[in-house]
Amino acid sequence: MGSACVKVTKYFLFLFNLLFFILGVVILGFGVWILADRSSFISVLQTSSGALKVVAYVFVSVGAVTMLMGFLGCLGTVREVRCLLGLYITFLLLIFVAQVTAGVLLYFNMGKVKQQMSDIVIQLIRDYRDNKDDSLQEAWDYVQAQVQCCGWESSYNWTDNAELMNRTNVTFPCSCKKSEGDDNLLERKGFCEVPSNTSQSGNDPEQWPVYREGCMKKVQEWLQENLGVILGVCVGIAVIELLGVLLSVCLCRHIHSEDYSKVPKY
Repeated sequence: MGSACVKVTKYFLFLFNLLFFILGVVILGFGVWILADRSSFISVLQTSSGALKVVAYVFVSVGAVTMLMGFLGCLGTVREVRCLLGLYITFLLLIFVAQVTAGVLLYFNMGKVKQQMSDIVIQLIRDYRDNKDDSLQEAWDYVQAQVQCCGWESSYNWTDNAELMNRTNVTFPCSCKKSEGDDNLLERKGFCEVPSNTSQSGNDPEQWPVYREGCMKKVQEWLQENLGVILGVCVGIAVIELLGVLLSVCLCRHIHSEDYSKVPKY
């Protein structure tokens, strides 16, 4: 390998590792978002699926290690230290295997996640209580108000809620109310009553001023879109990782002796 080719390889490998470090931040951000989000449906999904938490922890771990490897790769490239490049290649391959494992785990558990998601939401609606301070209830209220849907399969899922149906006046979930304004979605929670001057024989769901379409289809579409973005980013990173391995191997083959004096000492 000529000296000019070595310099070009070093420059490309350095830029690659810089990009790799940034992508590690992106992966870490995805994992933290999945674990920390409490204002959208991802909060409900975490409760329903242990597999999603496992995938999130894999993303956090892979992101952190990726950032470290990006740093080591830059250092090994600039200083031409073969042991650092060898360590970098080893961990890069381990990260690649971990990402593939996480993707396969998520792909083959999608059916299970959807079923668990359906069960947890239906149970959540059944056990929903007015004026109860609960993060899971608030997350579901936010989903219904934001997506403009009601219930899971339809608004009639709310008829399984004993507290709601025992009301003598027409009462409905506030987050399901049809609205064309820009009111605060986070404040639309609990149960709301329909003002009426006539006596009511009970809570009739036909009179609820709510969205009739259930959230199941929209939530599953939202889930597939977001997971598709995550998996797409991971596939792109995996391709870049393989390119990094090839460039690192080429540079390692050029370095025939170790010079530890090039490693910074602190």
